[in-house]
Amino acid sequence: MSTLSVVIPCYKYGHFLADCVRSVLDEQEGLDVKVLIIDDASPDDSAAVARKLAAADPRIEVRVHETNKGHIATYNEGLLEWADGDYVALLSADDRLVPGALVRAAALLDAHPEAGFAYGRPLRFQHGGPLPAARTSGTGSVVYPGHWWLERRFREGTGCITSPEVVVRTSLQREVGGYDPALPHAGDIEMWMRLAAHADVGYVQGADQAFYRVHGNNMSTTDFGGQLDDLRQRRIAFESVLAKCGDRLPQAERLSAEVHTRLARFALRRAYRAYDRGRTDLVPVGELLAFAEDCLPDGFTALPEYRALRLRQRIGTRAMPWLQPLVLSAVADRAREWFWWKSWERRGI
Repeated sequence: MSTLSVVIPCYKYGHFLADCVRSVLDEQEGLDVKVLIIDDASPDDSAAVARKLAAADPRIEVRVHETNKGHIATYNEGLLEWADGDYVALLSADDRLVPGALVRAAALLDAHPEAGFAYGRPLRFQHGGPLPAARTSGTGSVVYPGHWWLERRFREGTGCITSPEVVVRTSLQREVGGYDPALPHAGDIEMWMRLAAHADVGYVQGADQAFYRVHGNNMSTTDFGGQLDDLRQRRIAFESVLAKCGDRLPQAERLSAEVHTRLARFALRRAYRAYDRGRTDLVPVGELLAFAEDCLPDGFTALPEYRALRLRQRIGTRAMPWLQPLVLSAVADRAREWFWWKSWERRGI
């Protein structure tokens, strides 16, 4: 029987702990699972709640920090110092697993020793609302070559994993290391990519794997300045992977060019959309433009998003929201014309 170590970091989330732990210990039949709750010096009763849960179940251990160490140090304490099962999972105290999620992930990793971690589809739900209906009967699994999966992340410039839906082979986690303290907001995707540079990636098909709670305290950025910070953090994450794993990636130079181009396009798109929506007073257009130029100093002006931004700047902030339908229509017409000509070129006309 596979053994699985689940790390549950907690900071002021004591009121979520019982449900989170229940999803790990009571809804994963057929696995040998143990839990470590790490309270990071919460000012509320989180530590007391954790100790009460541990007193009722010998599979639960509790560590309480006397001073706050931050989420990265807390994650790594559990992942690298405590976990000793075949597999390890990190589950925030405000999230929960779908019934059978660990069983499905462990079965995939048991069957495919070449896979370094397994993940599946997470379900987001709004805090205070009911849990969405989850699929619990998987239709199988797929294992992607690690470098193929990694290349796709670079090509898209984004991650595809939330976090609670991941189960990692513990031996690989120790080999690769934990979360990078230099990446407080993009440490997840950076670590998944490092793992993929060393092993293949498993995906659970047909079933949902975790519930991710959406509320005001999530460590994510939704404000306009935060979106720029997100791009900066993503860039650092991708560059960090290239620096740490470049010797394992013969296509590193191409990957670097692809992701820097993609991030520049993201930045320019956010900048020109500020004109469309009349939000140039809120969106840091100049900083987004500077970020794009820094990502792609020799080629950012050739990007279609840059031309779209320059057009909107010429039209101006007052008129652009009113003229947006006309501008978008003209752009669409030019795109259709371009594809029409290309179709004739392909026919040799």
